[in-house]
Amino acid sequence: MNKIILIIIGMTLVTYIPRLLPFYIIGNRELPHKFEKFLRCIPYAALGALIIPGIFQSIPDNPTAAFIGFIVAVALSWFKGGIIIPVMGSVVSVMLVLLI
Repeated sequence: MNKIILIIIGMTLVTYIPRLLPFYIIGNRELPHKFEKFLRCIPYAALGALIIPGIFQSIPDNPTAAFIGFIVAVALSWFKGGIIIPVMGSVVSVMLVLLI
């Protein structure tokens, strides 16, 4: 039992310290405008890197259906916003493509 607790504490420190260090290193310093602009793009790039490969692997027999679902989700999220409408639209479009 003690080994498990030590492992959990160790894993907590290993994951928490790299997240906390930038706050202490940068502190209240002003970052250059271009660097701030770059940092704002990282979440979108990370999401793209995580989601896009899964799209093409989700339906191996019919990658076209997955791509159409992706396009529908992007279009609906661009014009409608939110998360429910794009997800539901994507699911419905993929189902229709697979049925046809």
